[in-house]
Amino acid sequence: MGVERALPTLVCASANPDKVHEIEQLLDGVVHLLPRPAEIPDVVEDADTLVGNARLKAMAILQATGLPAVADDTGMFVDALPGELGVRTARYADDRPDHAETPYAANRAKLLDALRAKNCVSDVERAAHFVTVVIVCFPDGSELIVEGRCDGHIAMVERGSRGFGFDPLFVPNPGAFDDDERTFAEMSDDEKNELSHRGRAFRTLASHPLFFRHFGVSLPLGGRETPKW
Repeated sequence: MGVERALPTLVCASANPDKVHEIEQLLDGVVHLLPRPAEIPDVVEDADTLVGNARLKAMAILQATGLPAVADDTGMFVDALPGELGVRTARYADDRPDHAETPYAANRAKLLDALRAKNCVSDVERAAHFVTVVIVCFPDGSELIVEGRCDGHIAMVERGSRGFGFDPLFVPNPGAFDDDERTFAEMSDDEKNELSHRGRAFRTLASHPLFFRHFGVSLPLGGRETPKW
């Protein structure tokens, strides 16, 4: 029998439980992921780029724990609404009174209203994409940054009950099957992870040789280059 290799340890910097759930799925069997310490206050994400916000979160956890930390930041970019979401995606509808209590719903409602006001009806007119930036900050001062992108369009109405954020509105292109017009919220976790921006970013991280070199190994899990999904 071979000796089971200990998994590298990372601390998850995200304070968003929905994101944490996805990250745990995506890195299962690849690293030993520790939760964000509860006593660490939320980080003010005031950078003007996705990379900057991800770095702020990862560095805060690294400095508090002394351990390598992983963070991500995600932005949606809608062709018909240039400059309106992007780094501000999570705060898109913070000018609406219901955003404080139900930020996901408020963001989706504002997006539908904005596209309706521009009379955007076709898939081309409603084209959008997500970008996720993942950063790992190491105690020696080095960092590794990877990115994942998913193109698609915004549905006319919300569909599905799974996922979070803009999932009930975002239709990835292509879908899991031919002529698949399901939103992320209508897909299983495995289907979404296979197609999504976050899934693509963390798959890149999970097979990146520089990532595992920091932990003294060349490939994850004794040679398996990608996670089990």
